[in-house]
Amino acid sequence: MTDDYLSRIGNLIRDARKHRGWTQTQLAEVLNTSQSAVNRIEKGHQNLTLEMLARIGEALDSEIVSLGGGPVHLRVVGGRRLSGAIDVKSSKNAGVALLCASLLNKGRTTLRKVARIEEVNRLLEVLNSIGVKTTWLNDAGDLEIVPPTHLDLSAMDAEAARRTRSIIMFLGPLLHREDAFELPYAGGCDLGTRTVEPHLTALRPFGLEVKATGGQYHALVNRAIAPGKPIVLTERGDTVTENAIMAAARYDGVTVIRNASPNYMVQDLCFYLDLLGVKIDGIGTTTLTVHGKAEIDVDVDYAPSEDPIEAMSLLTAAIVTKSEITIRRAPVEFLEIELALLEEMGLDYDRSTEYLAENGRTRLVDLTTRPSKLHAPIDKVHPMPFPGLNIDNLPFFAVIAAIATGQTLIHDWVYENRAIYLTDLNKLGGRVKLLDPHRVMVEGPTHFSGAEIMCPPALRPAVVTLIAMLAAKGTSVLRSVYVINRGYEDLAARLNSLGAQIETFRDI
Repeated sequence: MTDDYLSRIGNLIRDARKHRGWTQTQLAEVLNTSQSAVNRIEKGHQNLTLEMLARIGEALDSEIVSLGGGPVHLRVVGGRRLSGAIDVKSSKNAGVALLCASLLNKGRTTLRKVARIEEVNRLLEVLNSIGVKTTWLNDAGDLEIVPPTHLDLSAMDAEAARRTRSIIMFLGPLLHREDAFELPYAGGCDLGTRTVEPHLTALRPFGLEVKATGGQYHALVNRAIAPGKPIVLTERGDTVTENAIMAAARYDGVTVIRNASPNYMVQDLCFYLDLLGVKIDGIGTTTLTVHGKAEIDVDVDYAPSEDPIEAMSLLTAAIVTKSEITIRRAPVEFLEIELALLEEMGLDYDRSTEYLAENGRTRLVDLTTRPSKLHAPIDKVHPMPFPGLNIDNLPFFAVIAAIATGQTLIHDWVYENRAIYLTDLNKLGGRVKLLDPHRVMVEGPTHFSGAEIMCPPALRPAVVTLIAMLAAKGTSVLRSVYVINRGYEDLAARLNSLGAQIETFRDI
């Protein structure tokens, strides 16, 4: 490698490390090397093997170098108006939950129009490694899943498992198949410490005990224990609720789950289980009654509903670029609070009459935006469990507030450090003041200008940065965008279909 390449790679590694919040010493410990060696690498004074580059990339969950397909960086020519129409793709969070839930079924599961994203790819690698046969049936994203008679959990792809938070949702399905098993620690977005204790509290009534040591969850199941009273979730989390539902689905009895999340991915899971013969009362509410089945062996075909977070992403892109576009197949039930807030801020848009998604349950609309002059909302913007403003949609209001007139307080009370990444908008000319790890004050209106930025390691703030670049005057570069590919399928190409100018490229 030339000195120039070594210096550029060192800069990428340094930026990725800082975005992860690690010191050189912490990275050195993971790599089993010294702090001085990491220091030399970041200064471009150390030759690097491809093996070492791969290890560093895995440790930082960042594509430092890519020898295969897929973009590493995005170059964005901003200041362009968007136009045309675009369909919202199926839900990422529903897709990963349904992949986990397919382990409950001894029969064949066919899922329609599954988002081909990195989070799904990692889960498929895990499923394939333990003996599950998965086949993409066509270019539309239809996916067939056929489980084996016996899972080989000892062969699990640990590297793939650690790169997704969704692996935690294997606990509910596996406790009915195995008396003892191990799972690698969950990974995914860098959003601070998110304890697994609420999951364990929800699953203990089914006899599951988990000890976390040596980078593994060590699970033991006591078959003599069964739910004797309603399960009250200590956290109304989406994945916690899904884990509890999946555990109840194969329990031969009736389970009542209180303080359950009624969010979109939970509803999709319930609709799927209904096709498997598991009756669930109270779908869409915070109290679910699950009538479980000890054995499930059904060939089933299910189409997960559209993704409200992607719909919000596209809506935000239209708003900040002052564009008129039509966003088709938006799941309005999970966007109503967001749309009401945007109306208060002055958004001018049309909404079609409602129609049903392919699952026959979820309500959809088409949204057509028009260029609007926005003003700051009267109150702070903060998320709440459904039916409140979606936690994953909150970051988009930071970039929307940046082009509105006035001051907007954004309160991200759920995650420990996600709000910090919203200050990256300042590199593009924004005025975002960090008040504490959970709150930012956004001053508008902003006239964004191009800059080169390392992609935030959290999915939604990363997309917020990309959207701001669409509105920025001049050319911007967003580096190491693997995290965006975890949650969005071909986002750059799809924005380009609306008139954006985004180029994917690699340094080496």
